[in-house]
Amino acid sequence: MAQIDVVLEHVDKTFPGGTRAVRDFNAEIEHGEFMAMLGPSGCGKTTTLRMIGGLEEVTEGRIFIGGKEVTDLPPSQRDTSMMFQSFALFPHRTVAQNIEFSLKMQGVPKAVRDARVGAMLDKVELTPLADRRPHELSGGQQQRVALGRALISEPTVLLLDEPLGSLDYGLRASMMVELKKIQRELGITFVMVTHSQQEAMSMADRVIVMSDAIIQQTGTSREIYEAPRTRFVAEFIGKNNLFKGILASRSGSMAFVENGGHHYYVKVPDYAESLPLGEEVYFSVRADLMHTGVNEDMANHVEGAYVTSEFMGSLETDVFEVGKGLYVHVEQHRSTSDRSYEIGERQTICWSSDAGVLLV
Repeated sequence: MAQIDVVLEHVDKTFPGGTRAVRDFNAEIEHGEFMAMLGPSGCGKTTTLRMIGGLEEVTEGRIFIGGKEVTDLPPSQRDTSMMFQSFALFPHRTVAQNIEFSLKMQGVPKAVRDARVGAMLDKVELTPLADRRPHELSGGQQQRVALGRALISEPTVLLLDEPLGSLDYGLRASMMVELKKIQRELGITFVMVTHSQQEAMSMADRVIVMSDAIIQQTGTSREIYEAPRTRFVAEFIGKNNLFKGILASRSGSMAFVENGGHHYYVKVPDYAESLPLGEEVYFSVRADLMHTGVNEDMANHVEGAYVTSEFMGSLETDVFEVGKGLYVHVEQHRSTSDRSYEIGERQTICWSSDAGVLLV
């Protein structure tokens, strides 16, 4: 049975004035797991992280770290460490002194400190820069100092608050690889807050998607990308096309949805089986599961007028307007020799019966 490092049971946070920032948050995070909390600004993810670290009081519910309840304990009595977006390095201290700081405050003997700091400098690849001060470092190097300082005390859980938010795109991409590599080597549980789906989906073993103070869905990156459960997750994650209609009938794992003369076959996941017939429902279809041109083997089709194309290397996403203000994105691999569309040109867009997923 897997060891559970972090447990949150029905955790709520209500600020003075009645603003409910987190509602009935439940999660179990395994030892050595990289968990990401993903969502837009104001969804409650940072407040949740701060409650785990003891920087924010819990209004209701309980929090356990390493099997011990810490709900009412101060940060110093929780086996956690936090890495902030701002880095918060001491400007007058060297790289080695910044990393050493928490050990010195704990009264760890100098010989032990020196050995552990040396090992950590190697781990974050800063040994040649040990005597430099923060203003002499690049943003990525400062990031590594902050990471080394957070990890030097060997916490059960490392909390990361938008750790890559201040880095430019290229550096952020390389630091994503480094963070995941270090996390796997150390085997320490990481809990990260981010609003970037790229960061969450690339690094995390599991992702908690939040909006409006509640958990919308928890799962692996693949589960959330391929099978969004709610309308919010479908709109927030990846390139999903959203449709709505009346749930006309259902047979086994398939449903029949009607909208303005269009009829769609949609897959019904277990959690959507209770949706009543005759009600308005939403379903999503991933952009990479849609195709242009008539295809008799595909059960669903709709017509749209070409609007624009979005280029991302070997991938191209063609955008079609299929109704007033309703756009469909079709993601395809395309070489320079393939045809391009004229603005306003009408095309048939097809997808298979099991490509659409009913949402709750």
